[in-house]
Amino acid sequence: MISILLIEDNTVFRESFKQSLHELFPHVVIAEASSGEEGLQKVNGHPPHLIFMGLRLPGMNGLQATRKIKSDFPNIHIAILTGYDVPEYKEAALKSGAEHFFVKESLDWEEVKGLVKSIEQT
Repeated sequence: MISILLIEDNTVFRESFKQSLHELFPHVVIAEASSGEEGLQKVNGHPPHLIFMGLRLPGMNGLQATRKIKSDFPNIHIAILTGYDVPEYKEAALKSGAEHFFVKESLDWEEVKGLVKSIEQT
C-alpha cells in the first residue's frame, strides 16, 4: 500500500482532490498539509511515496519545498499542481526535482491514475 501527501493551500481544491483520489484508490493513505513548512514536517515524520504539491503556497513555495524534499528524500515522487499552464513554471518545477506537472483546470485523471498505479507497482 502506498501513501500520498497532498500539499495544497486551497482548501476546496485539496478536499476535492483528496476525495477523488479516495474514490479511485480507496486503499491509499492520504495525508494533507496546507503549506510547504507543514508538508516538510509531515514528510520528516512519515515519508510518503508520492506528493502532490501546490506551486503557490504560503511561506515556502512549492518549488522550494520540492528542492528541500528531494535533497533529503530523493526517492519520493513529486507532482506539481498549479493553476497556471505556463511553460516556464513547468520547466522550473522539473528543474526543482518534480517528476510530474499537472494543471488544475485541465487535470487528466487518467494520467493521475497511471501515476499512482505506476508507483504502486514499484
